[in-house]
Amino acid sequence: MRYAVLFYAHEQAMMESMGSPGGVDEHVSAFASWSRDVGERLTGGAPLAPSPTATTVRVRNGDIITTDGPFAETKEVLAGFQVLEAGDLDEAIEIAARNPIAGSGAVELRPIAE
Repeated sequence: MRYAVLFYAHEQAMMESMGSPGGVDEHVSAFASWSRDVGERLTGGAPLAPSPTATTVRVRNGDIITTDGPFAETKEVLAGFQVLEAGDLDEAIEIAARNPIAGSGAVELRPIAE
């Protein structure tokens, strides 16, 4: 079964830690280690640019409305995603729990409709 693994992080805290000496290297190293551990079960994904670069699009009464930034104001923002192959939800949970974001943010698992 394939799952979308969505990473939610406290963006300001993450940016501050990445701005500290060695912060980017530490962040990248932690994700690289997790990715190596999970191996070929990860079949795609990418980090996302900071939330202020987002544009939300809505259509209301035929009018296109755009808003700068993410859809909702929240402390945790969608920071990136992966696609994970797992035997079942229990295996996907075990893998997601080892991701470094799980310790300070949230990792959402969503089955991919096949």
